[in-house]
Amino acid sequence: MASSRPNDPTTLLKAQVAACTRIFNHEGVLDYSGHVSARLPDNSGFLVQSVHASRAELAPDDLYTLSFEGDIIDGPTGDKVRPVSEFHIHSEIYKARPDVHAVLHAHPEVPILFTIAKGAELVMVRNHGYRWRSGVPTLADTAHVNTPELGKALAETLDGHNGLLIRAHGIVLVAEDVPSLLIDGVHFDENARAVLEAARLGPPQAMSDAELDIFETRFSRPKHAVKLWKYYTGKSVKGGLIPADWPLAFEAQW
Repeated sequence: MASSRPNDPTTLLKAQVAACTRIFNHEGVLDYSGHVSARLPDNSGFLVQSVHASRAELAPDDLYTLSFEGDIIDGPTGDKVRPVSEFHIHSEIYKARPDVHAVLHAHPEVPILFTIAKGAELVMVRNHGYRWRSGVPTLADTAHVNTPELGKALAETLDGHNGLLIRAHGIVLVAEDVPSLLIDGVHFDENARAVLEAARLGPPQAMSDAELDIFETRFSRPKHAVKLWKYYTGKSVKGGLIPADWPLAFEAQW
C-alpha cells in the first residue's frame, strides 16, 4: 500500500522507485536481483529495497531509507530482513556525484555479453546513445560490490560517465531522477540489442559525434522522460502490474 500522504515528496519518490523496479522487471532489464535507488529530496540519504523483496512485486513499504554511510534510518523490520547487500554501489555514487539522484544496478543479458565476448565493443548505434557518448567504462572486478571500498572503486570507475559495465556481472546507470532513469534503462538495453543484431548483417556502425550533436540539440530529455513515464506507468496500471492508487504523476520542468 502507498502511504496515506500522497503529496509528501518522499511518498511520491517511494512510489516511483517501486514502480520503476516493477517496470524494469517486466521489460527484462531487471530480473530476480538488481535494484533501483533514489536520493532523498532533502539529501539526507537514499531509498533502496529490501534484499528479499521480489522485484516483480516491489512495494513502497519494501524500501529502506539509508544514510550515505549505510545506516538504516527507516524501513521494513523482521527476522533477517535487511537492505540489499550491494547498497554500497548506490551510496558511494551519491557521495561522489551530487548530480545523480537515481541509480540502477541490473544484470540485463545482452549488455553483459559485451564484457564477455573478446573484442566486443558496446558502441552507440541508436540516437539515444548520446547519453553515453563519453564512454561506458568496465569495472574488472566481477564479484558483488558489498563493501564501502568496492563501492568507492566502482564510483571511481564510473567517474563522470552516465553508465558502466561490470565484467561478466551487470550494469550501473545513473540519472537525474527516477523517470529519467527509466528511459535510460530502456534505451541502454535497446542500444545493446541493436549492436548485437546489426552484427549479423555487418560491422556495427557507431553514430558519429556530428550525428549525436544534431540529435542532442533537437532532443528534449525532460519531455521524453514524461512521455515514457506516462506510457510505461499507464500501461502497467492498466495491465495490473502497478496498483492504480499509487501516486505516480510526473511532470518535468522545462
